[in-house]
Amino acid sequence: MSEEKSRYWNEKYLAGATDWDRGAPSPALREWLEGGELAPGRVLIPGCGRGHEAVELARRGFAVTALDIAAAPLARLKAELDAAGVSAELIQADVLHWRPAVPYDAVYEQTCLCALPPQEWPVYAEQLRRWLRPGGRLFALFMQTGRAGGPPFHCALGDMRALFPAERWAWGADTHAEVPHPNGLFEYAAVLTRLDAERA
Repeated sequence: MSEEKSRYWNEKYLAGATDWDRGAPSPALREWLEGGELAPGRVLIPGCGRGHEAVELARRGFAVTALDIAAAPLARLKAELDAAGVSAELIQADVLHWRPAVPYDAVYEQTCLCALPPQEWPVYAEQLRRWLRPGGRLFALFMQTGRAGGPPFHCALGDMRALFPAERWAWGADTHAEVPHPNGLFEYAAVLTRLDAERA
């Protein structure tokens, strides 16, 4: 794990410089849950931050793994899980290098991709694929900033379709659903299914 990267993000949390944090689970997550698209199983949340979604999913019976490079948000998440009387596996690690023992049924990707420099996106996309079992689903919120630089970095849909190509991922029909963000930006909600090895 990169100590410099870990320190950078930890200091942001300690300083409260976290305008990407909604303070609650994303409305997109609630829609996926209420619509039955995201059903209880093993789910990974990379770049989980304070983990509002981790608490919500744990309450609903999911086996949750929450992964972040910074210690501070994981400590706060642990306290919130304890207060809610639920549990999750919390791991401090770099998303570009960490590997689980067993793949997951689903990955919830909200603010991790847009926090990474675009040159690291291909490595992260391969990680996302590796983390999922064949047929597993990626529940993604692609940040739209409309500007250069970051973080957060602009995740244009054309770039996302190139990053998650159709021969490796099946894209759901509702990719253009816009999810407003309290910071004034918005995200595109997308559900992608990892295609099996023979079709990859």
